[in-house]
Amino acid sequence: MKTLLLLGSLNLAVVIMLGAFGAHALKKKLTADMLDIYQTGVLYHLIHGLGLLLLGVLAGGVLQSGLVLTAGWLLFAGILLFSGSLYVLALTGVKRLGAITPLGGLCFIAGWIIVAVAVIQG
Repeated sequence: MKTLLLLGSLNLAVVIMLGAFGAHALKKKLTADMLDIYQTGVLYHLIHGLGLLLLGVLAGGVLQSGLVLTAGWLLFAGILLFSGSLYVLALTGVKRLGAITPLGGLCFIAGWIIVAVAVIQG
């Protein structure tokens, strides 16, 4: 529970900084397309940071299952792979990094499916 709450809160602090950085420092340095890519990374980072907090709360009460922790680690991996690859792609223009993004998406999907399994088993 504490691990998920810590991961969630730290990721939310980081995503707020990255969002502000994108809105202020990158607005005039990136093309509109690259800024959109960056903002997509921020959006998914924010959503799944909140998801980590939610899982931390659930792990402390309703869903006391090891599956919840596994799901949380998958969401964290998704943040690193999905959002991280979009941040680096937007900042560097290296399009090959886009090949990593779907792996992060798969981590997100797997994490939320595991949450569903935990709910069914709970």
